[in-house]
Amino acid sequence: MATLAGCGASGSSGPGVTLKLVAADYGDSKANSSQKYWDAVVKAYEKKTPGVKVDVSVYSWNDVDRKVKEMVAAGDAPDLAQAGTYADYASAGRLYEVDDLLSIPVQAGFLPQLADSGKVRRVAYGMPFAASTRVLFYNKKLFAEAGIDSAPRSWSELAADAEALDKAGVETPYALPLGPEEAQAETMQWLLSGGGGYTDAVGTYRLDSEENVRTFTWLKDKLVDKGLTGPTAPADLNRAAAFTAFARGEVGMLNGHPSLMRMAADQGVEYGTAAMPGFDGREHATMGVSDWMMAFKQNGHKDEIGDFLDFVYSDENVLDFSHEYDLLPVTASASEEMAASSSDAGLGPFLDELPNAALYPVGKTSWADVSAAVKEQVGRAVRPGGKPGVVLRELQQTATVADRGE
Repeated sequence: MATLAGCGASGSSGPGVTLKLVAADYGDSKANSSQKYWDAVVKAYEKKTPGVKVDVSVYSWNDVDRKVKEMVAAGDAPDLAQAGTYADYASAGRLYEVDDLLSIPVQAGFLPQLADSGKVRRVAYGMPFAASTRVLFYNKKLFAEAGIDSAPRSWSELAADAEALDKAGVETPYALPLGPEEAQAETMQWLLSGGGGYTDAVGTYRLDSEENVRTFTWLKDKLVDKGLTGPTAPADLNRAAAFTAFARGEVGMLNGHPSLMRMAADQGVEYGTAAMPGFDGREHATMGVSDWMMAFKQNGHKDEIGDFLDFVYSDENVLDFSHEYDLLPVTASASEEMAASSSDAGLGPFLDELPNAALYPVGKTSWADVSAAVKEQVGRAVRPGGKPGVVLRELQQTATVADRGE
């Protein structure tokens, strides 16, 4: 890894500056590694900005947050990190405020709900980098064979469709991945469609709310206990396995993000998408996810960092990244351009959901612990003999303890 050079010199004077960026890898092979994306961005930036170099190290999602944490602990924080969380570093006073980095047009260009999620105590430290939403995917062939002519519009219709798929011999009528890989996502989508969520309107954890208990009780009674969630118990089913099974044509319905479109199309699965139905037949908020860019104060390269980030968040670069990895743009102008493009028509349902999407409470430093607890424990709520209310109360106790002192 290149070492930092210079001491705050601008791109037009002094010995020059080398910025160190740690980034997550969104690719699934060497051919589409995020390293290739960043190499192209850096090459273009360095060409127009003599005197500033950018050294990028890309790590898998399994390693990137840990790597950043280790670097900070060792007193060797990168100038920039693009990863899954920022709140701990912001609360510790290690990050620049976004106001001090980005030009006004670039900062104002973020989609409002994404920008708001980048705040700790109402101050912006996290910059949204990539976004995604969830919609209901369904297998058109399996639906037709089961005599179903449209996507469900309520929970009762979803349950009835799952029963029809089961009678037609579908192995997994509804895939419910509550395994440790990403249980927090499937959980949040269902909580939202049930009129609840992880937090209340003022941001206080309410995992054991009446709405949330109702949601998990319904899942257990109407889907899991009736054998409509497939051969693998939800607590043991990970998202990746559920997506792979859908792409093999074995799953009738599941919640999915844009990358599932390519997986299904590659396997010749004809699918449809629809908004996730609400418990009462009305549409409720869908879940959204954003990954984050943050800038550390340690090396003092505020001006250079800000100038590089203004370049990173150009529409061209934002759209290039979104297209490469089947993600949604985090800026309004790039979102509008994508929505107007016929070649991006498949992403329309996801873009439609983004303005009203609810995001994880990432501005709470406790969220990492709460998310980990949900991944580990929430699947127990729908196991045989499981008691959803008890499990959700235990998770609420974990959240309350984790939240103390914020």
